[in-house]
Amino acid sequence: MFGRQVTLKLKANSATELNRIARDEILPILRKQKGFRDETTFIAPERLEAIASSFWDTEADAEAYSRTAYAEVLKTLSNVIDGTPTVKNFEFASSTLQQAAAWKLA
Repeated sequence: MFGRQVTLKLKANSATELNRIARDEILPILRKQKGFRDETTFIAPERLEAIASSFWDTEADAEAYSRTAYAEVLKTLSNVIDGTPTVKNFEFASSTLQQAAAWKLA
């Protein structure tokens, strides 16, 4: 598995709108992409920065998304971000997230 981490600088008072955009506009785009697995978004306590991590079957799938649909995603974010997001790519190493989700449900 492969991951992309996108760091966003948020405009003031836009964290709630970022959540709406991610849920209603970005996730539908991502779900149409070959190899897309999941997306997580973290918002800093001061609500001026967010980190979005997406998970992909292969590096090639993540790169294909970057070349095609990512521009559309950036356009949907234009009203809530300042500047250009920083993108980093990673090879997946490990996770306990599924285990954490099970604990929450228990």
